[in-house]
Amino acid sequence: QVQLVESGGGLVPAGGSLRLSCAASGISFSNYVMGWYRQAPGKQRELVANINPGGTTSYADSVKDRFTISKDNAENTIYLQMNSLKPEDTAVYYCNARRWFNNYWGQGTQVTVSS
Repeated sequence: QVQLVESGGGLVPAGGSLRLSCAASGISFSNYVMGWYRQAPGKQRELVANINPGGTTSYADSVKDRFTISKDNAENTIYLQMNSLKPEDTAVYYCNARRWFNNYWGQGTQVTVSS
């Protein structure tokens, strides 16, 4: 059974930082493209950042230079370090694991940035 369990969300003032974690189980973690997506109220889910099996990362333009995605293959965990948070970063953040036709989601964690 595949499980992606996010943690680390919360309420933070603008300019603050948060670190999200996603612990994966039931998949060959090192073979998957792992990513963070977010969905704000009334908006579509969007890609925030991802990291491929080789460690190459990519980011949405809106978070470049503020967010950093990383992974620990030994712990089957990915992280999203979020700095200089803005109110527009408020959303539910979802962990994603993707490989070929397999596509898995976590339950999401709420991030709220107050102005």
